Amino acid sequence: MAKANKTTETKESIAEFLKTIKDERKKKDCLSLVNLISKHTKMKPKMWGSAIVGFGSYHYKYDSGREGDAPLVGLSPRANAITLYLSNVKSKADLLKKLGKHKLGGGCVYVQKLEDINEDVLKKLVDHSIAYLKDLYPD
Repeated sequence: MAKANKTTETKESIAEFLKTIKDERKKKDCLSLVNLISKHTKMKPKMWGSAIVGFGSYHYKYDSGREGDAPLVGLSPRANAITLYLSNVKSKADLLKKLGKHKLGGGCVYVQKLEDINEDVLKKLVDHSIAYLKDLYPD
């Protein structure tokens, strides 16, 4: 039997979660990102697990039989950076060059400060991620 997914949608308050961020700049940046992505995508943010703010969702099923739900895009204030969960961004090298100061790892884009990145480019990467996942996992 497959293990249950640790990161599932919850009913926890995003506002309460954001209040727990000790670094004031990171707290402000995360709130700005939640508002930016929410306004841009028209998707209501929801908590996923204890530390991810996600937007939208999709259902995946792997050949192994493992399946579950995950946010189309998300963010989390981690210790070293704000983690943006975006899919297939490595295929968008042209946009990544214009994004600003960031690091890549797996399906994540790591930024230190919101002011380090171009918000219009981020919106395009968000759009790409959503379109990619909706195409990969159609309803």
